[in-house]
Amino acid sequence: MIIDEILLDSLLEQAMENERRRANFDLRTSAEDGSQRMLNALLPGTVVPIHRHRTSSETVFVISGWLTEVFFDEQGVECARYDLNPREGRFGLQIPKGQWHTVIVQEPCIIYESKDKAYQPLSSEDVWNYE
Repeated sequence: MIIDEILLDSLLEQAMENERRRANFDLRTSAEDGSQRMLNALLPGTVVPIHRHRTSSETVFVISGWLTEVFFDEQGVECARYDLNPREGRFGLQIPKGQWHTVIVQEPCIIYESKDKAYQPLSSEDVWNYE
């Protein structure tokens, strides 16, 4: 499989048609693959709740576009902000296991995202409670 503009444009179109304003493309080669590897198309206005992955680090590379990754401490206070924009030479980052984080999509973007473990839905204790 080749990852080209046709695939990326198609993924952005899917995100535009999705009420969540995002779409993903699974890059695993089989159901037995115990990792997570995917392309995500993200549009401004998509809401990614503050969350953490307690059993895996996460790697994010921005292929196109611009987003801001925001880290929070255990009290929900913002502690770091990283603008990722390949046009400006900032391509990606490694999110440590257990780090609370979210993204703010500044312009339509495509990211490559990977985690060490197979997909598991986040538990309620891994999504920040805003109340």
